Amino acid sequence: MTELSAVLSVLSPMYVRIDALGHIIEAGPTLAKLRPHEPLEGRRFLEMFEMLRPRHVASTDDLMQAARTKLHMRFRDAPRTSLKGVLVPIGGTAQAGKGAIINLSFGISILDAVRDYSLTSADFAPTDLTMEMLYLIEAKSAAMEASRTLNQRLQGAKIAAEEQAFTDTLTGLKNRRAMDHVLDRTIASGQDFSLMHVDLDYFKTVNDTLGHAAGDQVLQHVARIMVEETRSDDTVARVGGDEFVILLHKVIDKGRLTDISQRLIARLEVPVPYEAHECRISCSIGTVRVSDYANPSAAQVMEDADIALYASKRQGRACMRFYDPAMRDAPVQTLPSGSDAQGTT
Repeated sequence: MTELSAVLSVLSPMYVRIDALGHIIEAGPTLAKLRPHEPLEGRRFLEMFEMLRPRHVASTDDLMQAARTKLHMRFRDAPRTSLKGVLVPIGGTAQAGKGAIINLSFGISILDAVRDYSLTSADFAPTDLTMEMLYLIEAKSAAMEASRTLNQRLQGAKIAAEEQAFTDTLTGLKNRRAMDHVLDRTIASGQDFSLMHVDLDYFKTVNDTLGHAAGDQVLQHVARIMVEETRSDDTVARVGGDEFVILLHKVIDKGRLTDISQRLIARLEVPVPYEAHECRISCSIGTVRVSDYANPSAAQVMEDADIALYASKRQGRACMRFYDPAMRDAPVQTLPSGSDAQGTT
């Protein structure tokens, strides 16, 4: 190895020296590492590398004329690593009969090169900032991955919190807040729907005689029945202590709504066992259909369903009434559950 070669190997370990005919005379240690199983010396430079820019470079003379300009190339065989370089003629000019030294670098393909060739800091010049750049990239990647993980955790926590905020913890149904969102969205969509306001009859008696644990079990039982009697795209919500709202999407037929309410009432009147007792309840239902409104609003729909609910209670409970504007002329008062019948045995 000549003294020049020794110097270049330290300062520019990716250099390649070519003669006047374009044959490789010697190559730096890092460049040689890229093709460890095939010696570079003796091969023509342009047979090993495909010149991408300048595009006119097709011969050694063209290559020499491109001295001191940025060269873009890539290996002709796999892996087809992209490289950048600059050619400096030996003697300082592109004279015939003189060779040249081409200093190469990976440019933006450095990440692929380090991976493909298992390069380390020893493969670069001591003053080369490539490895420092790689460390920064790795640190940035690690920070970004940590940020993504944190964001995913925060997003998961946000979703869980929102889910919890819209869920009744006792029954697992949606709560009043969630129902308000669903009702607003459904009205805005313009689709047909009906809404049932359901109030349990005689539930207060269960709480007063057997305690809140029995009442909680009854509420969970009621929630299961309501879910079973509706479809997956319907919405069932517990909006109060013993009050529920069911939004039935694309259902406005009175006969079908009557069937649904009758099934609910019949199933809820089946006694619910609790320890050695049977909890007996029923329900009253008020129903509105969005097709009866020219310009429905969530507040109006809920209010009218509430009016129809209390009309069904005045009728004798355990029944369903459709809203009628004439119901507004009747006195509206809150009827306490369990005030006129026993709910346990």
